[in-house]
Amino acid sequence: MKPWAVGLGPPPPLPLPLLLLLLLGAALVRGPPPPRRYTPDWQSLDSRPLPDWFDKAKFGVFVHWGVFAVPAWGSEWFWWHWKGEGLPQYEQFMSENYPPGFSYADFGPQFTARFFHPDTWADLFQAAGARYVVLTTKHHEGFTNWPSSVSWNWNSNDVGPHRDLVGELGRALRKRNIRYGLYHSLLEWFHPLYLLDKKNNFKTQFFVRAKTMPELYDLVNRYEPDLIWSDGEWECPDTYWNSTEFLSWLYNDSPVKDHVVVNDRWGQNCSCHHGGYYNCQDKYKPESLPDHKWEMCTSIDKVSWGYRRNMVMSDVASECEIISELVQTVSLGGNYLLNIGPTKDGLIVPIFQERLLSIGKWLSINGEAIYASKPWRVQLEKNTTSVWYTSRGMTVYAIFLRWPENGVLSLKSPVTTSTTQITMLGIQKDLKWSTEPEDGDGRVNICEELRTVQGKFHLTIAKGTNYTTICVTISICLPTTRRL
Repeated sequence: MKPWAVGLGPPPPLPLPLLLLLLLGAALVRGPPPPRRYTPDWQSLDSRPLPDWFDKAKFGVFVHWGVFAVPAWGSEWFWWHWKGEGLPQYEQFMSENYPPGFSYADFGPQFTARFFHPDTWADLFQAAGARYVVLTTKHHEGFTNWPSSVSWNWNSNDVGPHRDLVGELGRALRKRNIRYGLYHSLLEWFHPLYLLDKKNNFKTQFFVRAKTMPELYDLVNRYEPDLIWSDGEWECPDTYWNSTEFLSWLYNDSPVKDHVVVNDRWGQNCSCHHGGYYNCQDKYKPESLPDHKWEMCTSIDKVSWGYRRNMVMSDVASECEIISELVQTVSLGGNYLLNIGPTKDGLIVPIFQERLLSIGKWLSINGEAIYASKPWRVQLEKNTTSVWYTSRGMTVYAIFLRWPENGVLSLKSPVTTSTTQITMLGIQKDLKWSTEPEDGDGRVNICEELRTVQGKFHLTIAKGTNYTTICVTISICLPTTRRL
């Protein structure tokens, strides 16, 4: 029988503060929900949100470095072209420059890294405006740039530098708050266990269990990278590589589970379909805005990723080419990863330094339109000036890649109002602008204002705004011979 059934009446309601306290106490007893666990299948793994640092970073530097920097001829695929394909030009190069019987392994001791100073590299990458750096820990040749226990006598501690190159660069970068990514090739061209698995149509996994997976777990636990850039996957399905098992551990239990980012090269048919963000292919350029985060990786040397002595100036991307690719990539929602190849001694040749520093100079003025930006509703305005758009919050940036006719900039996509102001990054004053009566274009004459800008090549203009107007930034890559 209830108490109020005998005339006592219903109990009084609890005071609101006490009720809230009881509810809060119950919540504290339950605690926060357990973190989500990812299962080793692509449906689960692909549902993991991409850590936001990567999308904000926008620009990174790729470093291809290994024993291939010793012959430094042709490309980083030297060994494969020489022994895997037997290309005549590579055989001729060896016969003219090395004694009979000289093997690829004989290049190892000459990979000295004698002049590798990680702080010097890190200073350069910081000056370039890079927010992350990706280093090859192991390319397809199999040589590891760290003291791997499963790469006996073919690693940078046992042969050549006798140093932990991966660890040294990582410490230097992190002192400068630059994110650190590790490139790792799943395959090795001539490893006996890989060749055995290949002979067995990849029905066996001797190489994966003895080499690939131990290396990946070691890299993560030892260096705690912010990014894993996987490669060398193309001959085998992801089931051979045990990719989903590794990634589920990486996302669930690894020391970097909350912030690590991975790409899409984890097995045949994974590129552009599975993974954290998509590379799709080298130097990938989508024609329209993708619906998934992506990255364009390209190289200052258009022919090779590794350093080569037979590089000529026509092979080197110009400053304007690099800036244009960066702008287009970011406008379409991608990140731009620009590669350099150091020498066997650990030097970054002056032309690569010059290109990196020119990007840094441009970003020091125009980084507002690049870092942490988002694609706008219009990416490319197809007119005579090739305008690419980015955005940040209520700000829209229109980046001009060609010099406009008569020094007059014309914008069709942004909607202007009478309160719109136009300013230029690098110039502390408003610019005059007008709306063309017949078509409503916003136009600004910039010839006089540009005379005061410091720097030769790249400029940015902005329209100040509030929630009711438009804000536009304009960046121009000028020919080196132009005078203002």
